[in-house]
Amino acid sequence: MTSRTHTMAVLHKTTLIVSICILANKPQQLKAQIDDWFNGVHTSPRASTLIAGDTILIVDTENDTGEDIFDDSLKQALVIELEQSPFFNLLPEAKVRAAMQSLGGQKPSGLSASQSQTLCNRLGGKAILKAGISKTASLYRVTIIATNCSSGQQMVQAPGEQGSKDEILQLLTTAALTLRERLGEPSETLQRYQVSVRSATNSLEALKAYSTGLAVQQEQGDVSGAPLFEKAVEADPAFPQPYVALASVYRNLRLPERALQNASKAYGFRERVNARARLRIQAAYFSATGQLQDEIRTYQVWEKQYPREFAAHNNLGDDYFGIGNLEGALAEYQEAVQLSPTIASYSNLMGAELSLNRLDDVQRTFNEALAHHLDGRYVRQTYYWLAFVRGEESKMEEQVRWAIGKPGDEDVLLSLQSDSEAYHGQMGQARALTQRAVDSAIRSKSSEAAALWQVNSALREAELGNKALAERGARAALQIKAGRDVEMFAALALARCGNVEEAKSIVRKLESTYTTDTLMKLYWLPTIRAAIALSSGDASSALKALEPTREYELGGAGTTINYLYPAYIRGQAYLLARQPAAAKMEFQKLLDHPGIVLNFVTGATVNIELARVSAAAGDYQAARKYYEAAFSLWRHADQDFFLMRESHSEFARLP
Repeated sequence: MTSRTHTMAVLHKTTLIVSICILANKPQQLKAQIDDWFNGVHTSPRASTLIAGDTILIVDTENDTGEDIFDDSLKQALVIELEQSPFFNLLPEAKVRAAMQSLGGQKPSGLSASQSQTLCNRLGGKAILKAGISKTASLYRVTIIATNCSSGQQMVQAPGEQGSKDEILQLLTTAALTLRERLGEPSETLQRYQVSVRSATNSLEALKAYSTGLAVQQEQGDVSGAPLFEKAVEADPAFPQPYVALASVYRNLRLPERALQNASKAYGFRERVNARARLRIQAAYFSATGQLQDEIRTYQVWEKQYPREFAAHNNLGDDYFGIGNLEGALAEYQEAVQLSPTIASYSNLMGAELSLNRLDDVQRTFNEALAHHLDGRYVRQTYYWLAFVRGEESKMEEQVRWAIGKPGDEDVLLSLQSDSEAYHGQMGQARALTQRAVDSAIRSKSSEAAALWQVNSALREAELGNKALAERGARAALQIKAGRDVEMFAALALARCGNVEEAKSIVRKLESTYTTDTLMKLYWLPTIRAAIALSSGDASSALKALEPTREYELGGAGTTINYLYPAYIRGQAYLLARQPAAAKMEFQKLLDHPGIVLNFVTGATVNIELARVSAAAGDYQAARKYYEAAFSLWRHADQDFFLMRESHSEFARLP
């Protein structure tokens, strides 16, 4: 209850100011002062304020204008206004959606007051914020009300700001600053973090498209969200946030050139946005350019300033995963899932758990994602890999069936299945599935993905000794779309075929184009150079070239193709150098990390390499064991499977 002393003090002060306003004939100031008086008298100072770290739920705008442009745009503008404050936390929309679905399949649009209160309490919130907009004649009035999550009582209300349609975002900025002050935010952070949403955009159409894009992305995935982000930048080409969203989408879709294009546009507009958004833009740019250490430092600063920011934790996890800091990645992904359970955060967590061979944890995470109605390609593809590692063919097939007929999903699972067929020596089926994956990606208008599936197949053929098919496949991939990743893997496939000059030509192009890309310089180019040296019979140069990769070889290397390639090639180089003990240590890494090698053919052919190493060391019993392990995997292989015929000949020659 409001104390009598506080009420009287406010009343005396207000009476004085009202008197001055009447004498000065200032009706607008008079009305604002009366609003202030009601807010001050009828709200307890203690109940009306938050403390640092409290969490806020922003619900849909109460739109009484009859104009649907305000339904999503005003709420998104309020999010942009308030997210810059380090004083309180905003409940992520993805977490809100997941919680609503667990409450019975509802979505956060159109929540009643009681539903909002239930949701806020369940998620540990302290206050509910709702913007409101109404219209009288040609003037619009914007208000923001804060309600206590526990009691349902109004905490504070920013005084209504009135103006024309062109002034609406400025009205919201003024109201948001007033609200932050009344909720107890210190003047220090208020002054430091008060960049208006209008600095980023003054387009309600752009805000609406961006807001809708975020919702669609969370519900349906990246492919569905991207067109709405494109629509947002069409409405306002200088609006940075949708470019960042597009950079993230294309990074997730393994389309690095498009990610870089959008990240660069956002970076050019970074001075238009608030501190939090600027960190987001910087991180996206450093990610797209491959400046890994700058990106990691940005996320670390971001986490320090905004410790409950999902994107900082999730993306720092990506960076740690890329460089092979798997435990660090796991911790960040676990925090990200707690902050904002999404398809992406769950699939990332599953990927880290799989790489660490924590198979039961992967299963639990998958079950939890589905229980929260978070189902999509990234979750399904990781679960496919889990099923492969466990030898659960029916579950692998289940994931493929789930994807069939889904544009943007189908091609991914078909390519995964093609890898599994090749792993078991069934090359006819593998090639047919690859072609289906390529065709599906092209129908989905993703030529980059189509090229990636094609070049992955070429790399498979190279490892299995099918040189002519490998070279043809690598060139076909470059014809479809010569992007960064496709060029890398085409160069590697050509080098593994012994086509040294063509591989070197691509390497020179990569060196000159991606001068700032950490993983390009310290993982992929050394690996390709080692493959070139090995094809030339130069084991010493191959081993020297691979030295920079040791620190990173357990990581994802920023791509969908890694498969512990540095260790595999290093093992072959040691074998060529007649160092079987060292070679065995390298090859053993592939057997020890099935969650990294996954279903690529090197997971099977490493048995042949270990058999050769054992034979070179004079351990013929071990050699037979490894050959037999490979033959077991290839028991249903095609009759013309070259490597199996070659391996049987080697097996027959053992003493």
